[in-house]
Amino acid sequence: MASEKTSCGSIRNELLELFRTALTVSFPSVSAEPVVAACNNAKNGDYQCNNAMALFGKLKGTPSAPKAPRDVATAIVGALPANGLIAETSLAGPGFINIRLSRDSLSTRLSEMLVKGLASWAPTGYIGKKVVIDFSSPNVAKEMHVGHLRSTIIGDTLCRIFEYCGADVLRLNHVGDWGTQFGMLIEHMADARRLRVAAGGEDKDMDEDVADLQELYRAAKKRFDEEEEFKTRAREAVTRLQSGDPESLASWQRICAASRREFEAIYSRLGVTLQERGESFYNPMLKDVVEELKAAGVATIDNGAACVFVEGQSVPLIVQKSDGGFGYASTDMAAIKHRLNEEKADWIIYVTDVGQSQHFELVFAAAKKAGWLVDGSGPKVSHVGFGLVLGEDGKRFRTRSGDLVRLVELLDEAKSRCAATIRERRAEAGEEVNEAEVEDAACAMGYGAVKYADLKNHRTTNYKFSFDEMLNLKGNTAVYLLYAHARIAGIVRKADKDVYALAADTPISLDHPKHLYPSPSLFWPSHATVTATYFSPRLQELELALHLCKLPEALEDAIEELAPNRRVDVAFRNLVPTGFTLNALDLPLRATHYRSIKLRVTDYLYDLSEKFNSFYVDCKVLGSEQEASRLLLCEATAVVMRKCFELLGIRPLYRI
Repeated sequence: MASEKTSCGSIRNELLELFRTALTVSFPSVSAEPVVAACNNAKNGDYQCNNAMALFGKLKGTPSAPKAPRDVATAIVGALPANGLIAETSLAGPGFINIRLSRDSLSTRLSEMLVKGLASWAPTGYIGKKVVIDFSSPNVAKEMHVGHLRSTIIGDTLCRIFEYCGADVLRLNHVGDWGTQFGMLIEHMADARRLRVAAGGEDKDMDEDVADLQELYRAAKKRFDEEEEFKTRAREAVTRLQSGDPESLASWQRICAASRREFEAIYSRLGVTLQERGESFYNPMLKDVVEELKAAGVATIDNGAACVFVEGQSVPLIVQKSDGGFGYASTDMAAIKHRLNEEKADWIIYVTDVGQSQHFELVFAAAKKAGWLVDGSGPKVSHVGFGLVLGEDGKRFRTRSGDLVRLVELLDEAKSRCAATIRERRAEAGEEVNEAEVEDAACAMGYGAVKYADLKNHRTTNYKFSFDEMLNLKGNTAVYLLYAHARIAGIVRKADKDVYALAADTPISLDHPKHLYPSPSLFWPSHATVTATYFSPRLQELELALHLCKLPEALEDAIEELAPNRRVDVAFRNLVPTGFTLNALDLPLRATHYRSIKLRVTDYLYDLSEKFNSFYVDCKVLGSEQEASRLLLCEATAVVMRKCFELLGIRPLYRI
């Protein structure tokens, strides 16, 4: 399900359409998709089209072939349709087309956003698409720990991005609520009840039986490992549970309900919503799914087990054990079939640690072998793997006793530290400390800091968890960004004007100069001697406006890579045609013309705050002749920041 190529959404898409037309008109005999990317360096332009060299290679040797890549670029520029988006183009080096955008087009885009809202900025192609996202997935009877953090946060952010794009998102929590471990839990609870009755207590279910699930699990597991007689009874209890024994089912349901309450308390603090659909939901489907796979020849018997062998994989997917039992693979095959056939999913996304990558490769390959999925058409599936959360010592993040850090304790610590910082800053400023306000702000900052610290790292890498770093008031942290937003809100509030009424009839001016940059010709010297240079002004307001308008591209790239952070692609070698070489001495300077910077939401947001700070330093807002226009830029920045916060699951603050 690829994003549609339309003129709606991002500026990049509009430019792609313009250059697609130009390529068709200028070189109708050659099929070429336009290559348009934001310039890495503002000296060169706002965007750049990089088709000329590759086209030159394709056309070489044909009748009337262009003599050089620059001739190709000239022809493309000459075929551009009339439009109000591009102010000017220029050629650089062997044939790169630099693009400067019209200030009026950016100003109009921002004004319309303030008047009509951000809905039109959402990436296109997803309205009405069914996207199933499987994330978080804790195990019943176990507390959520730091290992569940990344799946929950990354999954929620992906859900929010797709929801903004108009997709029908199903947020599934595939909890571990079925399996052999429940036998030992049920039997341990039964023993506790018998002891209570023997001591004169009541012979009925008690809340205390499931009050501490962590202790229940530890005690049951200890007995299971050490007491052979208990282990035998636990296995018999599993059989009774799977056979539908009412008493066993009642105990299982009590355990699940107690776990659900604990999970929901965490999700509520994080602002995450999910629909629980655990392993037990698919249990009735397992036998039929395995029989279907065997009947179709997709699964074959190997050493008594039903296995799906996949080309290129060293191990098979075992969908039924030799003893007739079912495991995770069986459940995942039933789940993917149900999501395709019953949920009618267009895209199924699994968010788990990278250690499960091979498992999901096997599941997806087995689904294709069964004919449930088809490469290149129909529904698609993706595994979004992520790395580990490490302690500051570089080892897996654990408590001093060696246990994984409980998620509730981690959130409590983040909130407590933020509350202390807020009280300290208010005391230094001589402001009254309102505890209700402190509590509210500390929750927003603390939980937001935890989320942002995770999301700003590339999901496939391990990262070190550090409270000191994530709560830093300076740098790329949620705390810094929340303060930045509060300051902008304060500027608008102090102006005491209806900015949305202003937006309806006040044009946004983008004319304030920032710096003088050397001409691009300095950075792309021809083989002739350069004898003169000129300087061109770069506008501070324009730079902020341009970055604001790139939000749709940050989201398009996040969906493309299924990552809320940033990745940088340097793919310039693929653009150099066969037989064409660059002067080695020029390559370090020229590489920036080939580089495509793919922004993600976190880096986009941080860069936005930095650009706003530069704008605010150079451009007086309150009391200036351009106050109305600059107030609109302030509010546009705040609106876009709030949308980014919303997509990241962070609650913005207007005062701190």
